Amino acid sequence: MAKRKLTRRQKWQIEKVQAERRQRASKKDQAIDAAIEHGDLGPEQQGLIIAHYGAQIDVEAMQGEHQGQLFRCKLRSNLGHLVTGDSVTWREASDQSGVIVARDPRNSELSRPNKYGDLKPVAANIDQIVVTIAPKPYAHANLVDRYLVAAEASDIEPIILLNKTDILDDDSAAHLEPMLARYEHLGYRIIRASTKTQSGLDELHATLNQRISVFVGQSGVGKSSLVNVLLPGTDLKISELSEYHEQGVHTTTTAKLFHFPNGGDLIDSPGIREFGLWHMDAETLIDAFREFRPFLGYCKFSDCSHEHEPGCALLEALEKGAIDPVRFDSYFNIKDSLDEFDTHQ
Repeated sequence: MAKRKLTRRQKWQIEKVQAERRQRASKKDQAIDAAIEHGDLGPEQQGLIIAHYGAQIDVEAMQGEHQGQLFRCKLRSNLGHLVTGDSVTWREASDQSGVIVARDPRNSELSRPNKYGDLKPVAANIDQIVVTIAPKPYAHANLVDRYLVAAEASDIEPIILLNKTDILDDDSAAHLEPMLARYEHLGYRIIRASTKTQSGLDELHATLNQRISVFVGQSGVGKSSLVNVLLPGTDLKISELSEYHEQGVHTTTTAKLFHFPNGGDLIDSPGIREFGLWHMDAETLIDAFREFRPFLGYCKFSDCSHEHEPGCALLEALEKGAIDPVRFDSYFNIKDSLDEFDTHQ
């Protein structure tokens, strides 16, 4: 993604802001060091970031006498950008507060571009992305593929959930069942569920058990209803966060982590629910189509566009039926949209 060109004044303003931030960070680090030196902080212990409010972070104690309790924590400036789902080392202060002193390595991270085009993580250590579709609104295969590509590129397991099965009729089934069969043939797990009839919820609970998950999908497929059924009372918590945002009390959280009653966690926020593709290079995009991988690197020409060249391994696989033409078209649709996006930056 090409970054915006900044004027000299904009560059000066950015450097001024960054200098002020470095000065504040230095003072904060000095205060933390002083607190450690004078024994004002407790011993190091493990914690889990539950939510991020600007410069302050909610950490859940994962051990000790306060296990399960939340502490509003500050952090050292050298820790970089921490996000919901991060496992951290922290030290307790007073009045349910503390200081984060280290971050554990991440197993995975979900990222989005900021307004300058730089990729920034928004959630960490996610085990699976639940791509949610429904009979209505119409489920476009290319949109599902975009979510799958985002999951594959993040090295996070995707699961496809057909929600609202109670409104599945002959017309929508004629469209959805072949599409789901195509994904199932590729090895993607398919779950069917309905919050109205309660069908499939046991299987969904079992899939979410002991794992950290996120739900993604277009508006109207019932993600919020699923969250409220899986996490009773979450609608109240989400409305509270919205009120905070409207009143300007807190910076909007990147995401918030909720515990399922029977085990497992959900990282949720409107931004993640509507999560889609960011700009990615051609190599990352094509590798995110899992059925393409056995044929990559076997084309006659190293710069093969996979459109018309003789000796193209992908075109040969397409002709032999090893690659579905719908998915092949979807790849080029995504590639063209990313190229078009890039030219407008």
